[in-house]
Amino acid sequence: MSAVVLALLAGAVVGLALGGMGGGGSALAVPALVYLLGFSPVEATTASLVIVAITTATSLYAHGRDGNVRWRAGLLFAGAGLLPAVLGGLLAARLPDALLTAAFAVLAAVAAAGMLRARDEARATGGTSTARAAGAGAGLGAVTGLLGVGGGFLGVPALVRVVGLPVRAAVGTSLLVITLTSTASLAARGGTLSALDWTVVGPFTAAAVLGAWDGRRLAARVSGRTLQRVFGTALLAVAALMLVDAFVLR
Repeated sequence: MSAVVLALLAGAVVGLALGGMGGGGSALAVPALVYLLGFSPVEATTASLVIVAITTATSLYAHGRDGNVRWRAGLLFAGAGLLPAVLGGLLAARLPDALLTAAFAVLAAVAAAGMLRARDEARATGGTSTARAAGAGAGLGAVTGLLGVGGGFLGVPALVRVVGLPVRAAVGTSLLVITLTSTASLAARGGTLSALDWTVVGPFTAAAVLGAWDGRRLAARVSGRTLQRVFGTALLAVAALMLVDAFVLR
């Protein structure tokens, strides 16, 4: 199967996750780029940021039109994560590939466990302190910059539990946060963009954008719990593969 066909298939899956759940797609994008398309871990995390930033920006429009984006809360949350995202992006280029792979695998396993354990509806708090929201935003930005993930699978629960948003608003607002922090991370990795294989990244991104629109429609027909189980199981399998690669096969 050609690289372009693989990129289109993988991009569609990533888009479905981003559009349907507001996150989780980038955690699948990195391993797909590494194991299916032959990217190095650093190249894969950079390419993932490109794919996620563009895909979430296009999805953000639809969620904003539907009134599911809390712009002020999202901007405050993302603002706290911009500097950590830039610093994480600078650090990523200096870490060994095996360490990046292992760190990503651990994060993917944690995210998968969260998806599989999550209830149908998270319970929002009545409010939160600015310090807690800033701390959560900074942590999410650091993860985005270092590992090339948008962080929606972490951002949605944080926006619900820390910021106090309803679940549907948290999904839409997470897209705003992901777009801003991913763009900031890319600014720190500008020198690596020219090394990417754009004949693969381009089709991958296009398929993800289209898949995100389908994911948004799918979310309206399928329960969030079912989507979480499907993507959580896939993500757990990916995490196991990457841990074996990092600690056994190298």
